[in-house]
Amino acid sequence: MSDPGDGNAPGPAPADAEAIRTRLAAVESRIETACVASGRDRAAVRLLLATKTVDPQRVRVAIEAGANLVAENRVQEVRPKYEALTDLNYERHFIGHLQSNKINALVPYVSCIQSLDRLSLARKLQAKLEREGETREVLLQVNTSGEDSKFGLEPEALVDFATEVSRMDSLRIRGLMTIGLFTEDVELARPSLRRLRELGDQVRQLNLDGVVMDELSMGMSGDLEVAIEEGATIVRVGSAVFGGRQP
Repeated sequence: MSDPGDGNAPGPAPADAEAIRTRLAAVESRIETACVASGRDRAAVRLLLATKTVDPQRVRVAIEAGANLVAENRVQEVRPKYEALTDLNYERHFIGHLQSNKINALVPYVSCIQSLDRLSLARKLQAKLEREGETREVLLQVNTSGEDSKFGLEPEALVDFATEVSRMDSLRIRGLMTIGLFTEDVELARPSLRRLRELGDQVRQLNLDGVVMDELSMGMSGDLEVAIEEGATIVRVGSAVFGGRQP
């Protein structure tokens, strides 16, 4: 931890700190139960905390309670939280729709961008990283539910897209991401989650240089059990740990 005089030293604990720890433990238990039920190794599924609009001190509580993978949806939240939590050891991803003009503001603060879904963005990321002599991991976002409100590649476009991006040596494709069908009946979301696993298998069979299809980021607070049954390696949870989103 930082020295008490350090500007990055933690402030007072938030009022709901104990509730965050309790809810985090409950989510971890759900993941464990789902892994057992589907015959999967618990170590094969990582919990990602989606921290959109969540105050850094509340994120700190979850990290100190054992969470070590955090992601933002909005670029403007990335740097302030990075600076507020710089004394902690955790992994940072980006899961939101990324505009090309925000690349410079994002890249220094994350190890993985989970929402790569267009060649124009991939080329600009490649150019930025090539200039800096750096690489970043990426997941390719696919719209497996077919909802117009969602970003992501059409499933039929994935093979060609993955092939093109595989030629960009500063981008390391590690897998795929999707947002399942929005529905109160989680079983209705299953086909869109299963589809991502099938697409991952399809890309893996191409044996593209530098492409490792070992991540499937899918499932959220409401459908994480179904996602785990269908092969998720990362489940993205926000409200089940931090409560309702603040404006």
